[in-house]
Amino acid sequence: MDRNALKSLSYGLYIVSSYKGDKLNGQIVNTAFQTTSRPPTIAVSINKDNLTHECIVASKVFSVSVLSEETGMKTIGTFGFKCGRDIDKFKEFEYRIGITKAPIVLTTALAFIEAEVIHRVDLGTHSLFVGNAVAAEVVGQGTPLTYDYYHRTMGGKTPEKAATFSGSDAKTEGPHGPSSSYVCTVCGYVYNPATGDPRRNITPGVAFADLPQDWTCPVCGAGKENFEKQ
Repeated sequence: MDRNALKSLSYGLYIVSSYKGDKLNGQIVNTAFQTTSRPPTIAVSINKDNLTHECIVASKVFSVSVLSEETGMKTIGTFGFKCGRDIDKFKEFEYRIGITKAPIVLTTALAFIEAEVIHRVDLGTHSLFVGNAVAAEVVGQGTPLTYDYYHRTMGGKTPEKAATFSGSDAKTEGPHGPSSSYVCTVCGYVYNPATGDPRRNITPGVAFADLPQDWTCPVCGAGKENFEKQ
């Protein structure tokens, strides 16, 4: 089977959030979609190993924040590549508690939807949660962030536990080969001197050793100490 065919499917990028007791958590997902209009229902696919899955199972509610193209890699890195069991993901971001008591991420969000779970479908590694939309609001203006834009323009990677992860999303060697490229051990991003990091004004030709000490992975925010030579 040619798994590249699956990449022809289009997606957005969202933050799905929920809670369990006093613990708030959220994560980046691309599998969120409306399933019916009357009544309005939405569905999200969440990996069973993730804390967000545990929270939704416990509270039976979730929120979906629709992100804009202005979303920074700090947001993607925190909610997409870090574990809520280790950090408070919401500490540095704007959010509010919704009518379902689920947290709603507002930083660079265009809109949000809150839902109460009515069905859970076991998909093996993931669960598909279907919920009645009980609240929704437009909170910003802009262009919604798509999966394609994230990969092509932002140079983003796909977390291993994502529903759409494939082998080609794993660590890959850059054009300069193993002598000059360094790979992030957290998310698999490859720093290649041939391309640099133009979003942070690192011009092509800058060796990894010459990057500023406070430079971090543009995908997940990991420090230079988390990189290994390919």
